[in-house]
Amino acid sequence: MTDTRESRLVETFVTLTDNLVADFDVLDVLQTLVDRSVELFDAAAGAIHLLNSQGELEVAASTNERSEFIGLLQLNAGEGPCITAVTSGELVTSHDLAELTRGWPRFAAASLQRGYVGVHAIPLRLREEVIGSLNLFRETEGALNGIDARAAQALADVATISVLQQRSLQSATLASEQLQRALDTKVAIEQAKGYVARALDTDMDTAREILRRYARNNQMRLSDVAGAVAREEIDLDTLTGVDKS
Repeated sequence: MTDTRESRLVETFVTLTDNLVADFDVLDVLQTLVDRSVELFDAAAGAIHLLNSQGELEVAASTNERSEFIGLLQLNAGEGPCITAVTSGELVTSHDLAELTRGWPRFAAASLQRGYVGVHAIPLRLREEVIGSLNLFRETEGALNGIDARAAQALADVATISVLQQRSLQSATLASEQLQRALDTKVAIEQAKGYVARALDTDMDTAREILRRYARNNQMRLSDVAGAVAREEIDLDTLTGVDKS
């Protein structure tokens, strides 16, 4: 890794470990993890699947809001590298499209159709407990090398600790409830993104960034911003920083 890339990796670790001691928004932690991982590990897109209270995988964060990508994620939750990463607790990385096809033919065909020929799936784990996976989609073939694989797993491990070790969590049952609340909260955020996208005549990716930027600038949780937008406590001019005075 170059010095510049190393500095970004260190910065990402610092950002994620900050959440070990401070109150935090679970979804924002996961979004930070997937955004930074796509940049650091030369991926075209990424997503995080979490196990819900019924033991089913749901999309908790992604870098792409397009419907065809979401469809691929849903297929990956039924058959794909993320399933293997979650069930085995081991990092899954494909060397080439042929290997991807041998392991998951339906997923490989759908992935190729969308322009992705390589996938890395990194389990979100703490010791024996696996709560989901970080999935990176690449437009070129090639497995993660040893150094990158260790770095990606370390980032995923830190994020998992952040989720499971929140100060209010006292037991595995409460941890499960916290993860379910995060998935439920995502519904409100999706609704807010849809409202902003329609109101500003823009796409969902841009709408998400507008909400996240406002949350960061005002030191608010993304879920709280989404709720305030739904209750019309934050208007569009305020959200986008437009000054009409």
